Parts: sequence; C-alpha cells; structure tokens
Amino acid sequence: MAEGQDDYRAHMETYTSFNKLVTFTLLWIVLILVSMALGLVGHMSILALLLGVGGSVALLVAFAVLG
Repeated sequence: MAEGQDDYRAHMETYTSFNKLVTFTLLWIVLILVSMALGLVGHMSILALLLGVGGSVALLVAFAVLG
C-alpha cells in the first residue's frame, strides 16, 4: 500500500512540474507575440525590444523564484 502512495506523490510532482512548464511556455509565447505586434504593426520597436527582453527576464526570474 505504501508503494501506491509513493507513486501518487511522484505523479503529483510530475504533474505540477509539467503544469508550470506549460504555463511558462504559454506566457512566453504570448509575450513574444505582443512584442512582435508592437514592433511590426505598432511601429514602436524600442518599446517592443524592451518589453521582449525585460519580460523574458522577468518570466525567468519569477518562475525560478516561485518554482
């Protein structure tokens, strides 16, 4: 019976890690798309560059600290 509980904990840890990875990936893709839209359509290339680089760093730091 203890083996089943260990398997459940391992599955929950894997599920949580995968969920964080998917969330990070989706947020990063949205950030890149918004930066591209600002740069290409909005003609605000400097703001798009700052948002893209700063947002990527912020996402990495946030997921590293909160993870």
